[in-house]
Amino acid sequence: MSSLSTLHYSARFSTAQMSGNKDVTAFPNGDNLFDWVGTISGSKGTAYEGLSFKLSIKFPPDYPFTAPTVTFTTPVYHPNVDAAGNICVDFLKTRWSAAYSVSSLLLSLQSLLADPNVDSPLNPHAAGLWANPVEYRKTVLKKYKEATGSAPEA
Repeated sequence: MSSLSTLHYSARFSTAQMSGNKDVTAFPNGDNLFDWVGTISGSKGTAYEGLSFKLSIKFPPDYPFTAPTVTFTTPVYHPNVDAAGNICVDFLKTRWSAAYSVSSLLLSLQSLLADPNVDSPLNPHAAGLWANPVEYRKTVLKKYKEATGSAPEA
């Protein structure tokens, strides 16, 4: 990797560190600057409150001009996330901008947890249940507990 690329990744990494938001973090996975691990905590007052999700962030060689590939590695029950952790959201596809930082990407995904696009679901069951917040939260907690072995009380 060129020193310019290393500098670019380091600057993006610093942005993630300096965001000041402890609810989202991202770090290189070992020495490979193209492979990162991110974490998003569910925002207070949402169905995901008290839960933490890990993500895989894979940067292409032409980043930031092409979006990274981002998947949830902690299973998440959500209208816009499938069982494999793939995310359906426009800012990772057609609306990507080189101006996005790792921090802004993770904050946008955190917002997506609270405000899904139920009209374009990858998980139709979750999209259908979204209108019933109590049942949705119960299902989120049940699925999280099945995947991780623990979850807060409903």
